[in-house]
Amino acid sequence: MVHETEGPLWPIELSELQLSQFARYYAMLVDWNERINLTGIVDRDEVYIKHFYDSLAVSNLPLWQEMVRRGARAIDIGSGAGFPGIPLAIAYPNMSFVLCDALQKRIHFLQAVCSDLGLNNVACIHGRSEDMGRDSALRGAFDVALARAVARANVLMEYMAPFLKSGGVGICYKGPSFVHEEFDDAKRAAPTLHCRLLEPLTYELPHGLGSRALAPFIQMQPVPKAYPRRAGIPTKQPL
Repeated sequence: MVHETEGPLWPIELSELQLSQFARYYAMLVDWNERINLTGIVDRDEVYIKHFYDSLAVSNLPLWQEMVRRGARAIDIGSGAGFPGIPLAIAYPNMSFVLCDALQKRIHFLQAVCSDLGLNNVACIHGRSEDMGRDSALRGAFDVALARAVARANVLMEYMAPFLKSGGVGICYKGPSFVHEEFDDAKRAAPTLHCRLLEPLTYELPHGLGSRALAPFIQMQPVPKAYPRRAGIPTKQPL
């Protein structure tokens, strides 16, 4: 069920405070985008639907709903302009989030947004996921790993899986072609990473703005020590 607000549709109920935080986030995104490349989408309705709504679409996954009930710890890999991490941090203040990105300028933006919006449940870290996945403070430390529009699913899973606890959940945000073009690749990579791939959830964005898919997997046991491979190898030699 979606709930109508001033303009966009939302997949979950939001408070007036949360709606004001999204409005401020949009204003900062457009302002900073004039100085650093954050998004090619700046139209209000498109940002609200293609970025904000899409980030929150994970609320339709039962696995996500369970993580919300637990007050789980999540990591957003390759967060970019903050999607999906910041919308989720706004919507789910009982959860904690780590946002990581390889570009320091984007981390500065994310930190500014979190400070301005008063998001005390978010930490922003500069670094490559291949390096961070080997950091003992981060490896196997999260209940949920999220990634949106970063790489093909089998590459994404190598980035994501090392961060997960056994029993943790990885969720890849993908386009409509995932089922036909990437599912088999993801299925092939899963055993190597000790993951179990689940059926993807496909959905339509409001106002006819496109189809999307969520590709979840469960981390059955810790990832072998060989993974993630060093920076650049997962994309050149995907599992």
